[in-house]
Amino acid sequence: MRAITSDTKIFYADLIRIAVPIALQNLILSSVNMLDTIMVGRLGAAELAAVGLGNQIWFLLILMLFGISSGAGVFTAQYWGKRDLAGIRRTTGLSMALGLSAAFVFMTAALVVPGFLLGLYSRDAEVIAIGADYLRLVAPSYPFAAASFVFSMALRGVERVKMPLVATVISLTINVILNYALIFGKLGIPAMGVRGAAIATVIARVIEAIIVFSAAYLKRMPPAGSLAEFTSWSGGFLPRFTRIVAPVVLNEVTWSLGITTYNAILARVGTEAIAAFNVASTVSQLASVLFMGTANAAAVMLGKRIGEGDRETAYAWARRFAVLAPSIGIVISALLIPVSSLLPWLFSLGEEPLRQARLMVVVLAFSFPFKVFNLHIVVGVCRSGGDTRFGAFFDIFGVWGLGVPMALIGAFVLHAEPWIVFAMLNFEELAKSILGFWRLSTGKWLNDITA
Repeated sequence: MRAITSDTKIFYADLIRIAVPIALQNLILSSVNMLDTIMVGRLGAAELAAVGLGNQIWFLLILMLFGISSGAGVFTAQYWGKRDLAGIRRTTGLSMALGLSAAFVFMTAALVVPGFLLGLYSRDAEVIAIGADYLRLVAPSYPFAAASFVFSMALRGVERVKMPLVATVISLTINVILNYALIFGKLGIPAMGVRGAAIATVIARVIEAIIVFSAAYLKRMPPAGSLAEFTSWSGGFLPRFTRIVAPVVLNEVTWSLGITTYNAILARVGTEAIAAFNVASTVSQLASVLFMGTANAAAVMLGKRIGEGDRETAYAWARRFAVLAPSIGIVISALLIPVSSLLPWLFSLGEEPLRQARLMVVVLAFSFPFKVFNLHIVVGVCRSGGDTRFGAFFDIFGVWGLGVPMALIGAFVLHAEPWIVFAMLNFEELAKSILGFWRLSTGKWLNDITA
């Protein structure tokens, strides 16, 4: 009985210590994103749609970075369980090299062919013109954001979660102030509209990168290595890294392409439909902040136990996460219903897009517990044990096997209202949860990849 009590205390102590700073970081980020959406939404539906679609390019990049970092995090957490600093640093170095390479590719595309990229999502000439201007200005921030994101994920893997939170608070506070000043022409600065939002983002991302790297090296945190340590990829490390990380990157990229396809489908339905979808997506991000914290905490906690050789505890804690997370998700779902009635107070989009957004948030409330469970299966359970191939299949099947076909049928065959299209594409969450429960129960996800 004492052993069970001790185990429970350790579980919740670790969960709170790791998840709360990550959740707060995501809460601040999502709150600022929502505030950005509100500010830009004050300019009009075309401006909101343009920035929303422009940020789809960043969304693709950030999910690719998350795939690289999350896959590398499997190694980082298990190396941390073994207290292998050399392993942590070569993992960080390789993930940084990949992340920066991706960022420069995306930056070049956004600078050279922004109109072509946005034309993949919308046929509205005004939206494309505004969005292209925004993309050209925001693109130089990509390498800075990539460097700080990948390094912050490495810090999370060794349980250093407070400093990335502080960096985010500072940079996003600056972002909010600059957004207010540059978008609307306050504090003696001329009004720049959407261009002002882009400039504020660039400045904030540069400041965040400076803070993250300066603090990590001054405090000599585990991932803060030398160039030689970052590039010590000899022996069998590269093949092992590729075998684990490649499916995660494929998972995130393919999944993100599916999500941008949802945006493209709704943009083709109409500017009002994509504006409503942007509002619902912002609410979804805000509702998910706690669970991004608990899912990442699960990856660290389970990976560390696997690295220590304690497979029994890792399996027991995985089952605990699978019950705890969706149970809290039900509580959040109940709060989303009244939130939907507050949207007219926050967004100036017109009666019809606001009606569609309210109905989308109601749909989100019903699918949310399944969404939370699936997040923990992929990010927390499968990746902690190196079961990245199943994780990739899990998400790719859900989006491309179910979500996208359902959205296409709803939009272009049934010609349904946008909120009904949104409901149809969310059917994937229910179907995936059944598959996820099966995989968890088999225990095949649990592997020591650093042995």
